[in-house]
Amino acid sequence: MAINKNHEFEDVDGVKCGIVEKNVNAERVQFLQDLLTFNKYTVKVQASPPPKAAPAAVAPATTIEGAEAPAIEIPKVPEAPTSFTVGVTDLSFNPINAIFGRVLKTSDGTIVSLAYWQEKEMVSDIETPYFNK
Repeated sequence: MAINKNHEFEDVDGVKCGIVEKNVNAERVQFLQDLLTFNKYTVKVQASPPPKAAPAAVAPATTIEGAEAPAIEIPKVPEAPTSFTVGVTDLSFNPINAIFGRVLKTSDGTIVSLAYWQEKEMVSDIETPYFNK
């Protein structure tokens, strides 16, 4: 059971994992997987369950010379997953604590900043104070 919303656990790909992020796209999955694997975490990725959809549309009944034809239900083709859940096998991992505790490093050895984690800046410049930027 999670202590709070920031520290969730789930089974991802059949393994109990600490959740890093939910409902992320494929590019974000690749970014997180590369970063976390570099920091020696075992990453598990699973397609997120599709959102609950409205009932399937039913084609209206048509009449042919006064006889009513039955309504035809058109099955919906399942789409490829567009969002994923990313988790790590280390149950003590918490993304908030990892970022602000300066635990994660980039591939060039600098500490991961919040802007880097959110992919707003592709260079982690944690040593320059925010008020000097």
